[in-house]
Amino acid sequence: QVQLVESGGGLVQAGGSLRLSCAASGSIFGIRPMGWYRQAPGNQRELVASITSAGSTNYADSVKGRFTISRDNAKNTVYLQMNSLKPEDTAVYYCNLVSAYGISYWGKGTLVTLSS
Repeated sequence: QVQLVESGGGLVQAGGSLRLSCAASGSIFGIRPMGWYRQAPGNQRELVASITSAGSTNYADSVKGRFTISRDNAKNTVYLQMNSLKPEDTAVYYCNLVSAYGISYWGKGTLVTLSS
């Protein structure tokens, strides 16, 4: 089993910044691909950013240039630095990890709320 715990969400004004963290623990077996997804009310969950075991990154068009995903392999932690936040970034942000067996694990999510 793999456990993912997100932190760092909160209420922030438009234009502000937040940094989300996701700590992974359990039967990880090496450095695994991880990512951040988000789900706004009434919307489907969507990919925000992902990072491979080698450190290659991928971003949704809506966050390119504003968000940065990174990882600390020694801590089994992935981060999402979010700058220039917009009201449409309001959502629950979920951490994802794909295990060596192809199983997708999810955290419980952390809420990011933008005030205009």
